[in-house]
Amino acid sequence: MRVKTGEKRSKIVKVASEVFGELGFHRASMAAISARLGGSKATLYGYFKSKEQLFAAVLMDALEEHGNEVFLLFKNFGPDVAETLTTFGRAYLKFLSRPEVLAVSKMAMSDGASSNLAPELYQIGKQRGLLEIQAYLQRLMDNGVLLAPSAQIASLHLKALLEAGVVEPQLYGVEPHLPIDEAVEVAVSAFMKAYMVVQAR
Repeated sequence: MRVKTGEKRSKIVKVASEVFGELGFHRASMAAISARLGGSKATLYGYFKSKEQLFAAVLMDALEEHGNEVFLLFKNFGPDVAETLTTFGRAYLKFLSRPEVLAVSKMAMSDGASSNLAPELYQIGKQRGLLEIQAYLQRLMDNGVLLAPSAQIASLHLKALLEAGVVEPQLYGVEPHLPIDEAVEVAVSAFMKAYMVVQAR
């Protein structure tokens, strides 16, 4: 029996991403994916036990490929809150605007919501991002820099402010209402005023 390799898994996920993007979750099949790969369904099932599991892997890989570097910005934050949020906001919106990330988001919204995948997809993507933002804002609250009812509420509001006018239009195939730099500047300014952020001591 051949040893399963990361290279083979990566190839499967890449091809599956193409098939899901072309056909959508429901119309895509493991047979179509294995045919595109040029191998047998048995080999495919050796790596992923179901279409749902493979779809989740496609989403996770798309998010992790570029998402990790975005959230690492919070690991070494400086004392200037506005600068940190602005740097993060730009990277975050550029990440969400990537064609592959938009494609996965569309798939999750149109097909994933009607399957048992919806909760898992949310945990892998949206919830993970929220928890990273929340952890950073909690540190600000602990240091007396941010005044908010809770870090969770503040993270939800920051995410909504950043995405406003940028992400939703692209999911519908139209241009964003605001360029990323302007959207981030306005969002960070509104957030700072709403939560009375002060300079770190």
